Amino acid sequence: MTSGRDGRVQPDPPDPDDVAGDTSSEEAADPDERVGDGVEHLQAAAREMIAAARTFLDVAEDAVGDHAVVSSLAEVLATMGQAVARAGNRARDAAGSTGPRQPGPGGGDGDDGSRVQHIDVS
Repeated sequence: MTSGRDGRVQPDPPDPDDVAGDTSSEEAADPDERVGDGVEHLQAAAREMIAAARTFLDVAEDAVGDHAVVSSLAEVLATMGQAVARAGNRARDAAGSTGPRQPGPGGGDGDDGSRVQHIDVS
């Protein structure tokens, strides 16, 4: 692979000796060796994926043990949930639906910036 003037990675130019459909006598003679090589590459890739997963789980275990990280994560998830609820309310209002509203970040129905405040009376 080579980089062009615009910084994009481009494939290497084709090798004139490597013509599609042209198999050398070595490749044609032993397809089992090629299959074996392919299996070895797949096994190596699987081992790398397993090692990466172990590393990720180690980091996750450390994060779960740290109260500050868990607290921050919970805060981020709560903020995301509130944003999703506000977006859902706006979409529903734009569509003219009369279904129940999801509470905004302050717990009330009018905290999402819309001009209409719905008050349930029961």
